[in-house]
Amino acid sequence: MRIRGLLLYAALLACGVTSASATMRIAEDRGGQIGQYLQSFAAVRESGERVVVDGNCLSACTLVLGLIARENICATPRARFGFHAAWMPDTNGRPVTSPMGTQALWNIYPVSVRHWIDRHGGLSRKMIFLQGRSLNGIVASCDRPTQRVHLRSERRYSARPVRDIPANAASDRR
Repeated sequence: MRIRGLLLYAALLACGVTSASATMRIAEDRGGQIGQYLQSFAAVRESGERVVVDGNCLSACTLVLGLIARENICATPRARFGFHAAWMPDTNGRPVTSPMGTQALWNIYPVSVRHWIDRHGGLSRKMIFLQGRSLNGIVASCDRPTQRVHLRSERRYSARPVRDIPANAASDRR
């Protein structure tokens, strides 16, 4: 896991993500493993990069709300956050709710997000969506003058780990 995080961090640096003037745009992120998002967003936070949410940010992607400084994140009218309880596969590969993973998510979310989740049924297997006017007071709007971003320096983002696989190593893939 540390190697993956280092590779992702190296990839971010190679892309020139070293100054606070860069902008990362999250548009269609369906989530994934919590640990990967913790590492990815920690690197983004350290870079001082601004984050624009402009579409779906689901599951573990929602950790952006607790890991990126509030003044460095904004949402467009298309932004939609999807929350659910953490899960992991059982011995047969079926999803089983993970109380420890769900608690980890909960501990990272800001208080305003926790309150919204509580008012909408809590974290369960069912995904609940935060979007539109409900975002007011939780995430700044990107069209506010104090939150305007410079779109010419933006880049697309994927929290999936970066991994180089040689062409002749196809048998090593999972």
